[in-house]
Amino acid sequence: MTSAVDTQADNGAVQAQYDVDVAIIGAGPAGLTAGYLLSRQGYKVAIIEKDQTYVGGISRTVEHEGYRFDIGGHRFFSKSQAVVDLWNEILPDDFIQRPRMSRIYYEGKFYSYPLRAFEALGNLGIMRSTACMASYVWSRFFPIKEVRSFEDWTSNQFGKKLYSIFFKTYTEKVWGMPCDEMSADWAAQRIKGLSLGAAVLDGLKRSLGLNKRPNNGMQTKTLLETFRYPRLGPGMMWDAARDRIVEAGSTVLMGHGLKQLASDGQGGWRMTATRAEGGETVIRAAHAISSAPMRELAARIHPLPQTTLEASRLRYRDFLTVALKIRSEDLFPDNWIYIHDSKVRVGRIQNFRSWSPEMVPDDGVACVGLEYFCFEGDDLWASTDDALIELATREMAILGLVRPDQVIGGAVVRQEKAYPVYDDEYAANVAAMRDELEAAYPTLHMVGRNGMHRYNNQDHAMMTAMLSVENIIAGERVYDIWCVNEDAEYHEAGDEGETKTLPNRPGHRDISADQQAALDSVRAVPARVARANRIAA
Repeated sequence: MTSAVDTQADNGAVQAQYDVDVAIIGAGPAGLTAGYLLSRQGYKVAIIEKDQTYVGGISRTVEHEGYRFDIGGHRFFSKSQAVVDLWNEILPDDFIQRPRMSRIYYEGKFYSYPLRAFEALGNLGIMRSTACMASYVWSRFFPIKEVRSFEDWTSNQFGKKLYSIFFKTYTEKVWGMPCDEMSADWAAQRIKGLSLGAAVLDGLKRSLGLNKRPNNGMQTKTLLETFRYPRLGPGMMWDAARDRIVEAGSTVLMGHGLKQLASDGQGGWRMTATRAEGGETVIRAAHAISSAPMRELAARIHPLPQTTLEASRLRYRDFLTVALKIRSEDLFPDNWIYIHDSKVRVGRIQNFRSWSPEMVPDDGVACVGLEYFCFEGDDLWASTDDALIELATREMAILGLVRPDQVIGGAVVRQEKAYPVYDDEYAANVAAMRDELEAAYPTLHMVGRNGMHRYNNQDHAMMTAMLSVENIIAGERVYDIWCVNEDAEYHEAGDEGETKTLPNRPGHRDISADQQAALDSVRAVPARVARANRIAA
């Protein structure tokens, strides 16, 4: 068992103390993966998690009156067979296969995603379609020559009119900045291989029976048509991982927030956590793994790093879900729909029963989650739960999806630091902190989305933990967990577990292609247009 004792502090508060091999900050996918693999190898682990109820981080499943909510939507897909095998090992009997469907909802009509040109133009009506085609033709003959921004690039590809309908509103809702300030490079990466001309040509071929590919003009592989999903939501996976860790004799401490991570001067660590009910817990360990936000970690390491100022400049985009219970049949079959309407603030709406029928216990009730993108402390984040439920109910009515009298209840889930912001200086700030901490502390390992300030998928977070565990076992950093192929294909294309060959990677132990597939599972994030370009514009 993990060694633990209770002592009395000078102020009378009870302190719990643990002596373990590895202390882990955060019980999200990265922290729990590390804890599970280390426990399986016989290491004693203590994990602190500030949430009092749920493990899983952004991949948790929240329960309210028997209804379950997936925070952001988590399809279980990876090109890494190692990750797939680990999912199956932790949760062998509770995966279900679900159809993948997500569409755009605009002015009362559904549009396929990716866009199908003929469908989109047909839904828009003759007048607006004509305007869209005229705008597209204009962009072909008179393109913006100095392409600086997301707006410039997308307008050239689709025309200004289609850009304003299908790209501008939703993108600005998600990222909280104008499209004319987002870099064109991000647009080229995120919408790779798709243009209106290709989509129209694809539609003509399809009409003539000359094209059977379900690709809608895209030159990249088709997105997933089905995906695996735990029957009670993604939190079911991470609840199971926690249980396995505890069964192995290690510890998961809920309601514990990081207060300080102090070097013991001998290569190890003394971690102090504040308990929600009062008092402190002290954990002594040879290694520390952190999935905490880099900004938070830098402020709590003792002695303070020289790069604390750089870390303090890292920024995040936050997120909240308003779940509504509606006396109705399901409103749409999609897993979620994208809302491209500027009259409402909601960005996406999830249909939880489409993820798993077991998420919604009442056949006569639909349960949807309205997702709002915000910054911690802004008017949305600061609103009361009742005000947010009222806003969501009102916006559902504006969209024509339900009547207010059909809503029979709701709940609000807030997710701070959901997305790392990639501003002008983020890469330099991350590199500065990483370089200092890795050089000074060989036994400190940063993993996961916020631990590395990477907008990643679940399997990337897991692989950073899996390789960090290998580094701990080896006693040195034999794997570079930061190596990512920036040109890798979008995550949800290709086959699960498809990559298995071995490329060479000098400088560290070779990363297999299977491991690299998970490390490449990061998402593109818009950077702001360079200052010089903004000034020139």
